[in-house]
Amino acid sequence: MRTLGVDLAAAAKKTAAAVVEWADGKARLAHLSLDVSDEEIVRLFAASDMTGIDCPLGWPNAFLPFIAGHLASDAGPVLEHDGIEGRRLLAYRDTDRFVTGKTGLIPLSVSADRLAHPAMRCAVIQAKIARDAGAQARDGSGRLAEVYPAASLKGWGIHARGYKGRGAPETARLSAVLADLTLKAPWLDLAGHRDDLAASDDMFDALIASLTARAVSLGRTLRPDAGHAAAARSEGWIHLPACPLADLAAG
Repeated sequence: MRTLGVDLAAAAKKTAAAVVEWADGKARLAHLSLDVSDEEIVRLFAASDMTGIDCPLGWPNAFLPFIAGHLASDAGPVLEHDGIEGRRLLAYRDTDRFVTGKTGLIPLSVSADRLAHPAMRCAVIQAKIARDAGAQARDGSGRLAEVYPAASLKGWGIHARGYKGRGAPETARLSAVLADLTLKAPWLDLAGHRDDLAASDDMFDALIASLTARAVSLGRTLRPDAGHAAAARSEGWIHLPACPLADLAAG
């Protein structure tokens, strides 16, 4: 099995990709790259069994009617979201609220934060994948799943706060997080990429996305139940690992 993890930025710069190969109770980091283009992501997707992407696959269901109402000067759907609670429905998806309830982490808003620009790129990438390989379900039931590395690390018991950035403190924290990961996953062969991972939080997050993609492929993530299924199909669904890290290699 090959899993692809993508840490998606708004452009190729700072976008990272990691491919992990799984066999015989072990895993090997077979590919790691930075500044990855749309075309490279589509190519790696085609060569992988499951892809985990750290970016929203959709927008809140309430967002489009709100914007359409505003454009058409139709006050009805706009006034439905008067007040802070109404605006929260525009900012956060069903899966975002689910993740917060399960982990205490608050995902960035796809419609009201800097995440919006990468999400626009992600929509284009999804269209390119659909053109070449068929449309992929946004709930992760196909070969593409939305992941959240910070939540995956927390679920696997790896303390990973404050490692994003280029300063000395952030670099030291990233090295510590990587050391903890390798300690907890002795079956993972970094194949000479340890220094790259320790120097780039983007590459590191792509690796965690690829590991999470393995959990998705094994059916060992929290899936949307009947109450969340409809929203997940349109808005996307963040897959939280529901197994220990060691189970990924065991299969």
